[in-house]
Amino acid sequence: MSRIGKQPVSIPDKVKVDVNADNIVLVEGPKGKVQKQFAPVVKITVADKKVTVAPTAQTRFANAMYGTARSVIAGMVKGVTEGYAKDLEIQGVGFKAALKGKQIDLALGYSHQILHDIPEGIKVTIVDGTKIKVEGCDKQKVGQLTAEIRSYYPPEPYKGKGVRIVGERVRRKEGKTVA
Repeated sequence: MSRIGKQPVSIPDKVKVDVNADNIVLVEGPKGKVQKQFAPVVKITVADKKVTVAPTAQTRFANAMYGTARSVIAGMVKGVTEGYAKDLEIQGVGFKAALKGKQIDLALGYSHQILHDIPEGIKVTIVDGTKIKVEGCDKQKVGQLTAEIRSYYPPEPYKGKGVRIVGERVRRKEGKTVA
């Protein structure tokens, strides 16, 4: 049995949680709304400003999923109250980013510009052309957009240039030396 899954998720005052018959959980709050469908092996109930999750069967999958479902629901509640944010920084000569409507325009040393669409419910701000902040109430969407932007030019180990998450440590290598 999951120790995390047994704990109920408390619902703050400004947050509204609804559970559908198809195991779809909808969480609405001041920062926005998030919905997610869960496997039918978990039973989700809302009562007394708390969300409780329980397995419907005594299988290994059900026991694993009910801890995961509780953790995801807690993340959804946190997302609509506080929100999630990830910071990226671009390093390299001539490397920069700009916003063009609902797209991010990245100049990363290639022969062409990279245009990446911003998903619905995500807010992107760019400071000085090299610092990107991705914000939103859905943790999965924020992390996915951050990973997609980083994947265009991950930091390389010799000069350290590329797109990196703030706080990410890039292991540097020594270049070739002439004997």
